[in-house]
Amino acid sequence: MEQHRADANDSDARRADTRRAEAGRTDIDRSDAHSADAGRTGADRSDTHHSDAGRADTRRTNTRRAVVVGAGIGGLTAAVALHRRGWRVTVLERSADLAPVGAGIALAPNAQRALDVVGLGDRVRALSAWQGDGGMRTPAGRWLVRTDAAAAAARFGGPLVLLHRATLVEILTSALPDGTVRTGTAATVADPGDDRRPARVTAVAQGAETEWEADLVLAADGIHSATRRALFPDHPGPRYSGRTTWRVVVPAPGRPFAPHETWGAGRLWGTQPLKDGRVYAYAMATAPEGARAPDDEKAELLRLFGDWHHPVPEILAAVDPDRVLRHDVHHLITPLSAYHRGRVALLGDAAHAMMPSLGQGGNQAVEDAVVLAHHAGAGGGFTPSRALAAYTADRLPRTTAIVRKAARTGALTMLSVPPAVALRSVLVGAASRLGPGLLLKGFDGIADWRPPGDPSRVS
Repeated sequence: MEQHRADANDSDARRADTRRAEAGRTDIDRSDAHSADAGRTGADRSDTHHSDAGRADTRRTNTRRAVVVGAGIGGLTAAVALHRRGWRVTVLERSADLAPVGAGIALAPNAQRALDVVGLGDRVRALSAWQGDGGMRTPAGRWLVRTDAAAAAARFGGPLVLLHRATLVEILTSALPDGTVRTGTAATVADPGDDRRPARVTAVAQGAETEWEADLVLAADGIHSATRRALFPDHPGPRYSGRTTWRVVVPAPGRPFAPHETWGAGRLWGTQPLKDGRVYAYAMATAPEGARAPDDEKAELLRLFGDWHHPVPEILAAVDPDRVLRHDVHHLITPLSAYHRGRVALLGDAAHAMMPSLGQGGNQAVEDAVVLAHHAGAGGGFTPSRALAAYTADRLPRTTAIVRKAARTGALTMLSVPPAVALRSVLVGAASRLGPGLLLKGFDGIADWRPPGDPSRVS
């Protein structure tokens, strides 16, 4: 199974880069990103400024109200999952729109099964490129590992699929009622509430302040989550991993290539096809925190990867310098004590940001969403302390283990001392010759996860 680097703390990165990427997006990016928002803008703005909106709505309809802070993949999936369970959901997103900048996302079978729970798995698979045979290479092009897509699908109950983030956002938002997502709205949890009183969220849009009362608040506000800092002020927060990442989406090169991930000395490159004919490429390298290229990031990629095997030079030749995404990788290597306080639950990067070395960041956010909705909707009545404690008990041990495994795998991929790099190549090649099962075993307990209620669920 390929280890896609699609999730380098993306929920936070997406907000930072939206304005820069908007001007140069291709027509297909623009249509993907905005199709779900067509006709919503007026609804988003029309009732955002009414004071006590959440309280009035709950009293009028006697429907449980959830407020989601952040419209990344995890936040939107949670909104869909709660909506399907009868909750009235509002998503508050700080960014001016939902345009995800140029990046792909790989969805492993575990995340696809979670999307099946909310009725979207088939649509995602229909719009995705399915992982084909590929493998791992050296910068000179020698194959260290040839992956077997059929063996991976058989082991984990389905294929790995890859799609543009804009496509996934459109799928998720199209499953929500008009007006659910309110962009350009900065939200702060003013009171987490408890079993006796609702949570309160303060939202500011176009200079006007609104207060929402909610039975449940989901904080999906990214790795630098303000909600996490407020709820857990003594936690040390995210740590810089020592790595930075780049991501690009470009037209496919003229010469064919096999999907691959290439490990060099302190550097990594991956190239994967999208279904629409474009290519998603990602790179990672060891770098000081906050470092940036003296000229532009395309030039930096050429310096680091320009002499690597085909199709890397062709990919780089097609890159627009203004559309290279670069983000430092931070992770929550110190786990939180819980993923909730009062009526507020954390999910995705806000709860357990991880290195992208297992390709599980977005996948775990999707898992969070359906598990949270499962506990929030269980047994008719909703008792926040009971439901959210069950959510923490389900998610914290699993995601903590994956965060740590991603850190160990990241350290392996970023070896830079020549003897260690050479030994790594020998060991990886030897493991490959013993059969695909040995390499796939690293994803046991991750890709074979099943959601709550599945009779064959693996914990």
